[in-house]
Amino acid sequence: MGGNRSLRSQVEKLVGPTRGRGARVRLLERSRSGGTCRVHIQIDWPTGAFSLFFFRHADRTWHVFPPDQRRPEMGIGRMAA
Repeated sequence: MGGNRSLRSQVEKLVGPTRGRGARVRLLERSRSGGTCRVHIQIDWPTGAFSLFFFRHADRTWHVFPPDQRRPEMGIGRMAA
């Protein structure tokens, strides 16, 4: 990704420049636990509108696929120190 983590850069990577087109955030949603952020982007084209969903991952990057869910872990790693 070259260090570019902005949502705009990810949208433009997929659909090209969005300036001059109607590209807007339709929904910003965070999970109750605060672990997942989801954004719905609608982009207007002359032939019609389409939508993309982006998810914010733990490393603060945006992707079109959701992050893996953290699962319960067992271990004595903290106690061994």
